[in-house]
Amino acid sequence: MEDTGVPAGAAAYLDAATAAPLHPVARQALLAALDDGWPDPDRLYASGRRARRLLEAAQAATAESLGVRPDELSFWPSGTAAVHAAILGGLAGRERAGHTLVHSAIEHSAVLHAAARHATARVGGTPRSSSGPDDDAGVPLERSSGTPPHNRPSVPVGVDLRGRLDLDAWRAAVAAPGVALASLISASHEVGTVQPVAAAAEACAEAGVPLYVDAAQSVGRVPVPPQWSLLTASAHKWGGPPGVGLLVVRKGTRWRSPYPGDDLYRPRAAGAPDLPAIVAAAASLRAVLDAAAAEAVRLSALVDRIRDTVSRTVPDVEVVGDPVDRLPHLVTFSCLYVDGEALLHALDRHGFAVSSGSSCTASTLRPSHVLEAMGVLSHGNVRVSLHAGTTEADVDRFLAVLPGVVADLRTEVGL
Repeated sequence: MEDTGVPAGAAAYLDAATAAPLHPVARQALLAALDDGWPDPDRLYASGRRARRLLEAAQAATAESLGVRPDELSFWPSGTAAVHAAILGGLAGRERAGHTLVHSAIEHSAVLHAAARHATARVGGTPRSSSGPDDDAGVPLERSSGTPPHNRPSVPVGVDLRGRLDLDAWRAAVAAPGVALASLISASHEVGTVQPVAAAAEACAEAGVPLYVDAAQSVGRVPVPPQWSLLTASAHKWGGPPGVGLLVVRKGTRWRSPYPGDDLYRPRAAGAPDLPAIVAAAASLRAVLDAAAAEAVRLSALVDRIRDTVSRTVPDVEVVGDPVDRLPHLVTFSCLYVDGEALLHALDRHGFAVSSGSSCTASTLRPSHVLEAMGVLSHGNVRVSLHAGTTEADVDRFLAVLPGVVADLRTEVGL
């Protein structure tokens, strides 16, 4: 057996932004729902009616947690599926108004994939991306540099060095003719910078454009300003089970299903819902929100410690993202002269599970489109994201190990 050098019991999972460990309440609710949650809730016999009551109770509880109406909320097979439904359905519902999607340059790749699909349908052929035809995170470009903005399938809006949306450019983009939908992530999934959702929503309202917000990293952790028209979240980001995405479409927002089906105007995923997982997601969200304020204070202090210590102890490192207006649980830094994949594996051998490269395209480990949009260092990138089970000892050991790991990797390449 390979000697990893990891002391017994010292492994630390520090990638909660990808998936948080299952909350104890989620586990309990999942097991309890298995008995009555397997029948089809659309059937009229007794077991189907019991399943329907479970689904409606979960829907009501989740809606209350989010501060929305139960009939505005639908469950989807994943957060990614919910994102695609929000983007493609929101654009389809607004075809009479226009066809352009305005989005920030730092959206999750799920948004960019949907934008690329929309561009393919509008322009024909395979849309080009900023990083090559196989790049998961490529931003679809217009047909030519001379294409007027209102004729483009999508218009990306830039950010500053801290990853914060350029509001002036956003206002101009959403006010252009032919804009059907705008998309803004609530907080960067890679660097943690909280976005000016309220100001962006105000600009959208003035232009008569609905705003979609990807709130996957925020729900369960920090409040999201309420002026949006569509919102998505993902249960496994807050400690619910995987395979449950949420889509909220506010009353009065036009949405039309981009998928085959009978009910084109009521958001609903095709196929049978994973009802036990939905029940577990609803129960865990309520439990997480009850502790969110205190947990945000605790984790934010640990993130501050990481930001300060990494800056002092690792030479040629850049800690990225806004140091104040940020998510409480996430910190990202980049180490010059270090390969991101090598750094990931080295930290894994020491018992630390972290993200490296582009957090939403970890299988490719290509440079992050988010970091590129910010104009910051992308070499040796590490995203550390904490959760309720993360301890001070975990963070202290990570900070003790990291400088030596980086130094060893630089030595291997002759630095």
